[in-house]
Amino acid sequence: MAENRNFFKRLLFSDFLSKKSEGGKIAYLGAVTALMVVGNVIEFKLLDTQFSFTVFLSVLAGIMLGAGSGFFVCMLGDGIGFLLHPYNVYMVWVGLTVATCALIGGIVFTFFKPKIKGRVFLQTAIVCVLTFFICTVGINSTGFYLYNLKMGFSTAVVEYVSQKFGTDVTYFGYVAYRLIFKLQILNSLFNYILLFIALPILGKRLKGVFGDVLESEKTENN
Repeated sequence: MAENRNFFKRLLFSDFLSKKSEGGKIAYLGAVTALMVVGNVIEFKLLDTQFSFTVFLSVLAGIMLGAGSGFFVCMLGDGIGFLLHPYNVYMVWVGLTVATCALIGGIVFTFFKPKIKGRVFLQTAIVCVLTFFICTVGINSTGFYLYNLKMGFSTAVVEYVSQKFGTDVTYFGYVAYRLIFKLQILNSLFNYILLFIALPILGKRLKGVFGDVLESEKTENN
């Protein structure tokens, strides 16, 4: 029973956050929620491709706060972002996508800690693969596909799938259009490169928050 409680506590809160008082937990949750709100509305366009920092920030939230807390904060941040900058309809699958990125990041960095040198790079690679297929290809693309299936696909999508696959717009045809033709896969690569660059630096510079990221490397070197 005690082991189960400890497991769920670590699933909900990171080692860093679990040491904080109730007031401290609320303060950090609020601060990261605000960061997610800002991150959700900051985008830039390059070569007709929309870039954002949401995957990068979501994974950081999951590592810093814990898988469960990161999931909650990302969903809340996405909802608040919609209220501040409303568009036609709230796309819940977008919030679920970023929240699941946080969940995956928190789980991998909390529970998968092999005692090898360069562990952070292995953990980051696993997070990148899982978030790409589960979140980007799975949740996000499926949500947009079902939405456009109901509302009607654009002429560009229909023509692309017809020319490339000779069929009506299928799920895989839509994913190919979105990720490859529209180059949204570059946004994923952009966020993953940021993770590979930032996590080792954060592990060294912000030891109180991300220090356990490099813990096994210290053990190996000692």
